[in-house]
Amino acid sequence: MKLRIVVTLKNGVLDPQGKAIQHALGSLGFDGVSDVRAGKIFELEVADSTSDKAIDSMCSKLLANTVIENYRIERI
Repeated sequence: MKLRIVVTLKNGVLDPQGKAIQHALGSLGFDGVSDVRAGKIFELEVADSTSDKAIDSMCSKLLANTVIENYRIERI
């Protein structure tokens, strides 16, 4: 089974990488970008028998810092 894990910062958490990207886009002439939030995507291939609980555990213990990040699991 293939999974895509999308990790994003929680609302209210400062995103200096996103701000740097936003500034760079403006410097390159791309006007109208009012906000950028950076995140991470992980693609995993796991055994079909892998439980939802195990997948959730992988995310919360390693792939995302749940204090400041949210994650979404997509089956692809």
